[in-house]
This record gives sequence, C-alpha cells and structure tokens, in this order.
Amino acid sequence: MSDKELSGLDRLYATVAARKGSDPTSSYTAKLYTKGGAKIAQKVGEEAVELAIAAALEDREEIISESADLLYHLSVLWANAGIDPADIYAKLEAREGQSGLAEKAARKTDGEK
Repeated sequence: MSDKELSGLDRLYATVAARKGSDPTSSYTAKLYTKGGAKIAQKVGEEAVELAIAAALEDREEIISESADLLYHLSVLWANAGIDPADIYAKLEAREGQSGLAEKAARKTDGEK
C-alpha cells in the first residue's frame, strides 16, 4: 500500500515507527523512544488531560491541536509496544454494532479493563 493509500493516522504511525533507532539529537520521536515506555505513557496522559481541559473550555482550536498531539503520542506508544493501528481497528470493528454498555459488561467478565 502506498503512502497515498494510507489514512492520516496510518501515515503518522508509519512515520513514528520509522523513527525508532534514529538519532535522538535530531528527532523528538527518537528521543521519546530512548526515554522508554513509562515516559511515552506519561506524555500520552499529559496530552489527554490537555485535550480534556480544551474540551471543557469548549475551545475548538485547542481541541483540534491537542487531539493532534494526543494522536501523535498515542502512535509513538503503539509503535513502542509493537502494536499496529490495524490491531486497534480490528478491536473497534469487533465492537461495532454492540451496545457500549454490553461491551463494557463483557470486558468485566473477560477480565479486560
């Protein structure tokens, strides 16, 4: 599949995954990888909080900006964990058509969070 055929999120993921092992002095993404999974997870949390604040303030431009930041850091987290976006898409597809309440109840019985 060419870059033009990939979705924006898939292109982002491909870019951040390709930065693994790059020079951390010339790539913010590579620098994140060198700091490890805990730091990457922390950045995802920070961006999620910033997005929630922007949403609470109903600041459209900040919601857009913080959403982009969150998706970027989430892509780094996935790549660091060896998770391809296709894995996430498959999970979402499996949940399609299922009530959110039923899905949540099923997670509790399956031991999933």
